[in-house]
Amino acid sequence: MKLSVIVPVYNEEKTIREILTKINAVQLSIDKEIIIVDDFSTDSTREILRNIKYKNIRIFYHEKNSGKGYSIRTGLQHITGDIIIIQDADLEYNPEEYSKLIQPILDGKTDVVYGSRYKGKVIGPNLLSHLYGNKILTFITRVLYLQNISDMETCYKVFKKEVLKDIKLRAKRFDFEPEITAKIIKKGYKIYEVPITYRSRLFDEGKKITWKDGIKALYYLVKYRFTD
Repeated sequence: MKLSVIVPVYNEEKTIREILTKINAVQLSIDKEIIIVDDFSTDSTREILRNIKYKNIRIFYHEKNSGKGYSIRTGLQHITGDIIIIQDADLEYNPEEYSKLIQPILDGKTDVVYGSRYKGKVIGPNLLSHLYGNKILTFITRVLYLQNISDMETCYKVFKKEVLKDIKLRAKRFDFEPEITAKIIKKGYKIYEVPITYRSRLFDEGKKITWKDGIKALYYLVKYRFTD
C-alpha cells in the first residue's frame, strides 16, 4: 500500500519548505509519495522547488496559471499510490494527522475520509464570511445529497484510487471541492469524517479563496446534483 500526497502550489514561498519538510517527516504504516504541481508561481516558489531533494518526491510545473482544481487533476495523472490525500501548500492543515485520516480506509471501514475542521479544532482568526459560507455550503450538500457531513469544503479529502474510476473531473479552481464531493456521493460512497486541527490564516498571509468562490461552489453543488 502507498499514500499519494498531491500538493497544488501557487505562490507559497513563505511556507513551501516547511510544509514539504512536515510531509516528508511523517511516519506511516504504508509507503508515501509526494506529487507537487506548481501552478505557474510568480514568486520564488519555483526556485525553491528546484532545490528540494527528496527521494519520494516528483514535481510538475504548469506553463500558465490554471487553478487549484486543475493542479489536482494534473497530480492525479501521475500518482502511483493506492490512497490519495490532498494537501494545501500553506500551513493551515497539519500532515501529522495523516495517520488518523488514512486509518479508517486501512481498517476497511470506508473508501472516503474527510478531515472535519468543525468536529476538530480551529486555531487562529476565523473569518466570519468563510465560517458561515462553509456551513451554508455544507448544509446545502446535506440537503441535496442526503449525507450528514460537517465540512464539505475541507482540504483534507482522502480516498482510495478506485473511487475516482470513471469520474470525470472538470474543476479548475476551488470548484474541485463541491465537484468531487458531489460525484463521490452520487457513485454511492459514504463519507467518513475524522476531526482535524485547522490553523487559519488571513488574506495578507496568502489566503486565496474568496466569497466569489463560495457562490461558484453553490452553483456547482446544484449543477452536479442533476448532471455530470
